Amino acid sequence: SLQFSDGKFHNPERFDAMSLRKIPGFLARYLTEKRLDVEPTKPIPVQEITATSLSMLPEDRVTLFRLGHSSFLLKTGMEYWLIDPVFSERASPISFAGPKRFHQPPISIAELPNIRGVIISHNHYDHLDKDAVKALRDKVETFLVPLGIGENLIDWGIKPENIKELDWWQSVNVGELSLTATPAQHFSGRGLSDGNKSLWCSWVIKTPTQSIFYSGDTGYFEGFKKIGEQHGPFDMTIIETGAYDAQWPNVHMTPEQSLQAHLDVKGKRMLPAHNGTFDLAFHPWYEPLERITMLGTNADVKVITPVVGEAVDIVASN
Repeated sequence: SLQFSDGKFHNPERFDAMSLRKIPGFLARYLTEKRLDVEPTKPIPVQEITATSLSMLPEDRVTLFRLGHSSFLLKTGMEYWLIDPVFSERASPISFAGPKRFHQPPISIAELPNIRGVIISHNHYDHLDKDAVKALRDKVETFLVPLGIGENLIDWGIKPENIKELDWWQSVNVGELSLTATPAQHFSGRGLSDGNKSLWCSWVIKTPTQSIFYSGDTGYFEGFKKIGEQHGPFDMTIIETGAYDAQWPNVHMTPEQSLQAHLDVKGKRMLPAHNGTFDLAFHPWYEPLERITMLGTNADVKVITPVVGEAVDIVASN
């Protein structure tokens, strides 16, 4: 991989990314900084997904469900796909501490139908859920992951032949779907010794007639324009819009940058993700959605903010 040197993966633009060694400073800030509206005071609406509701969906269109944060369920024809499925109560390496969910998923893993493929953007705990992977093991045909994550999956009981690892710009066809791992500007790591040992990516997801761009976690960078030139336009973009902060500007985007990324990749409609489920930054929990909705209105960009569990037709006109 062109991204790999000196035993680690790197962004094309080098910068001092977040790492576990910085956690003490972040914890001190959490304890001392006055924070407003860090979590909802009322229950977040959740629309239950059932086997019946899934069976009634049209087979000639891609239907999308937001499960929370950056987790999504796709139905394409008669097949189902998951993007960054996180079902655990906390996005954390330990079960009794760390960011806790604001709401429950709209469907349980036990209630999910068989899954043709799981798409993973990177290995952080709010995107790669070990317990979910293990619970999905017998329901999933293929796991599509960036380079290096296959080792985690094998450790968790996934058969090597069920894993496809991709580098940036590599593509694979699974059924009618064409999937391409595209660049992102981020970092990886789940412990003290594995920083940037696996790659991170965004994803281009295409059926013969419809297309989605999923940004994964990323700072704003020039790579969005190249993705748009090579793979755009997209019927829908799922763009990270949340957990931004002046202390980590290179690895997460402000709403203004998220909107620009949507425009760069030539998206038609934008769904802002990475918000509304976990407390991962210092801004009010609702701020990302409020800001991106206002920005979209001012820029004449269709921004959709579906209720968790609501069915979304990716090519609907309204």
